[in-house]
Parts: sequence; C-alpha cells; structure tokens
Amino acid sequence: MSKAEEDEEEEEEEEVKLTPESSSASSHGNTDTHNMEFLQWSCEDVAGWIESIGFPQYKRCFSENCVTGRKLIFVDCAHMPRLGITDFKDMQGIAARVRELLGITEVLWSRSIADPPRDIQGLFLEMKSRTGVKTDELTTEQLVEDIRH
Repeated sequence: MSKAEEDEEEEEEEEVKLTPESSSASSHGNTDTHNMEFLQWSCEDVAGWIESIGFPQYKRCFSENCVTGRKLIFVDCAHMPRLGITDFKDMQGIAARVRELLGITEVLWSRSIADPPRDIQGLFLEMKSRTGVKTDELTTEQLVEDIRH
C-alpha cells in the first residue's frame, strides 16, 4: 500500500469517529450503539462540538442550557430560540450539522399525521434520548422486533 493510500485510509477512519471535537462526525444510516458515542456527551462536550463546527458564539448557549448528547437529539430550529440562538442562517447551519451527526434527514413540515410512522433511525434516537438501563441496552434490532409485535 502506498503512502497516499495509507493517508487516505487514515482520513476515512478519522471521519467516522464520533467525538465532540470532530466537526465531520456522522453516523448516516448506522444505528449501532458503538457509533452513538454522542449520546454520552456532557454539556461541555456538546458546547465544544458546537464550537468545533464553526459556531463558537453559541458555545455558552449550549453549556448554560445543559444540552447533553441525549438532549442534542431534540435540537432543531424550533427549539434554538429558547437556547438563545436567533440568527436564522446559524439556526439552519446548526440544525443541519445536528442532523448530520444523528444520521437523520430533515422532517418535512408538510408530513401528514396520517402517514406511516417515521423511519427506524428517528424512532431509535427518540428512544435513546431517554435515560435508564433499558434505554442504554436498547439496540436497533430490539426496536424493530418490538415494532413488529
């Protein structure tokens, strides 16, 4: 393997690591619990991640509101003004990065309540936002099995 190939492989490995410092953290479509490290992030970890993705001016908003990794699941444009974030472009940028981190797509405003339930990824993350032993042990496979019964 050439040096360039080794460097490229190392870069790819770094991109999939989920750490608060990683600005390109993403778990697109992968709900394995080992790729959900952000669920364990503290308020300071989330604030550090917000700073690392290019929004250092909002670090304090996230830390003062104690937004942990589990609470980050619910951060969207509807909730950001309550955190003190009112610039619409910044709200869109942060929401996009949160969705990228969570591996989910944007919820359509025109979605009818008569539509089938959301995708498994969204339901899984909603369940993982809670705390407790059962939640910590929950896997995607268990969720799918519960839905089928």
